[in-house]
Amino acid sequence: MFSKTDAEFYKENGYFHAKQVFTSDEVEAMRGAVEAIIRRAAETKYDKNHTWEGDYLGDEDVRKLVLKGFHDVHYHHAAFSQAALHPKMAEILRGLIGPNVMLHHSKMLVKPPEKGAAFPLHQDYPYFPHAKHTMLAASVYLDDADEENGAICVIPGSHKLGPLPHVGRYYLDHREYPISKATLCPAQKGDVLFFNYLTIHGSDANRSSRPRRNVLFQYRDPLDAPTVNTHFDWGMGLMVTGENADYFEFRNQLNKL
Repeated sequence: MFSKTDAEFYKENGYFHAKQVFTSDEVEAMRGAVEAIIRRAAETKYDKNHTWEGDYLGDEDVRKLVLKGFHDVHYHHAAFSQAALHPKMAEILRGLIGPNVMLHHSKMLVKPPEKGAAFPLHQDYPYFPHAKHTMLAASVYLDDADEENGAICVIPGSHKLGPLPHVGRYYLDHREYPISKATLCPAQKGDVLFFNYLTIHGSDANRSSRPRRNVLFQYRDPLDAPTVNTHFDWGMGLMVTGENADYFEFRNQLNKL
């Protein structure tokens, strides 16, 4: 049961760890769907390595590491659309965003055993800036995660800093924001980590013999308008709870793409 105390924690710290939102059966359904996507993609031009690149990694390191990521997974398999609309998710989202919640996009991120790439610390804001900053991520853990296999880390309260300059729009300067500066958020499969898109977060490499599979849903208030016409595509717009009072303007924006 999501409480007022939970909402206050999120407001103060910029993140909230919800335990056992999904059952083992629901997690297994999403795991199977993830494997099916990877298997189908391997036979197409869409099979790419999404490892972050930059001066924090040498070329040799980049070649060794792997990160599999695919957007709009709720169009690939019903397990993800069911997860995005799950009653437990909707209850928490109403407490964090308000009565009206829209799905912005979804994606999966897979760090394979022993060579899963790190995510340097960053904010999600540069990718899809919005006026009221209601945007948040809900990262669903499909595996137990700890320091060894690259659990997500956050800097509590960093959302209060507002938008920060990023290196090439992708990540914060690793000399000023090393991963060691962040708080590890270990989790069990079925848990969900919610964090505001201004909250600084990232994860270390997967050095274990276990995979680290996550599905991420990005949500916002439908009246929180984008300030830049970017990351605005056909994978968004599903209402999770409440109504979209700005639907016709939203449709006009989509029609212009």
